[in-house]
Amino acid sequence: MKGDLFSSEHMVQPASAPGMTIENAKCIRYTVNGEMLARQGAMVAYRGGLQFERKGQGGVGGMLKRAVTGEGLPLMSVRGQGEAWFAQEAQNCFIVEVEQGDEFTVNGRNVLCFDPTLSYRIATVKGSGITGGGLFNSVFTGYGRLGLVCEGTPLVIPVAPQWPVYVDTDAVVGWTAGLQTSLHRSQSVGSMLRGGSGEAVQLMLQGQGYVVVRPSEAPATKPQQH
Repeated sequence: MKGDLFSSEHMVQPASAPGMTIENAKCIRYTVNGEMLARQGAMVAYRGGLQFERKGQGGVGGMLKRAVTGEGLPLMSVRGQGEAWFAQEAQNCFIVEVEQGDEFTVNGRNVLCFDPTLSYRIATVKGSGITGGGLFNSVFTGYGRLGLVCEGTPLVIPVAPQWPVYVDTDAVVGWTAGLQTSLHRSQSVGSMLRGGSGEAVQLMLQGQGYVVVRPSEAPATKPQQH
């Protein structure tokens, strides 16, 4: 077969490293030798002796994990030896390396896959309360790689004590440790930027670190799951 489709640009090459790597801008490859974790339904292809198992999440804590990690889609474990490719609606893919002592808070809709050496917990964003369901995020700690997806090219904005950053609650992807959060309400910003009346709410981050924002404030619409 000939043609641009079969050029080296699109052809999968042998794995250059174990674990998680970027295959292309829209896809992450994971060379599995043991176990890894991924958002259920995110696997687009695999080869080798791999087994996929729905990750059990029972109880109230499990309900929150299902709601946050994959917006209603539970995690799955991938075990064995082989290679798997993960993607989510052709969104851009990125890898975050979490080191010992780090803490990275991320919106569950942006989680694609991660190393089993990472642990995560569900946390309520401080200052958001539980009105209307509150704002829940996954907090990753430990040592390993975390694969993320983002609609468009993300913005990474430094936060300094003298320069707090205000972000739309639907646009924030995640932030690093050392940042304090609270909700900020602004009538004028809502009227000017959203073109309507009513109170706009932003997430204010203070301290020293980084916040990652996607270039869209509209919540992503997901297809109905059956």
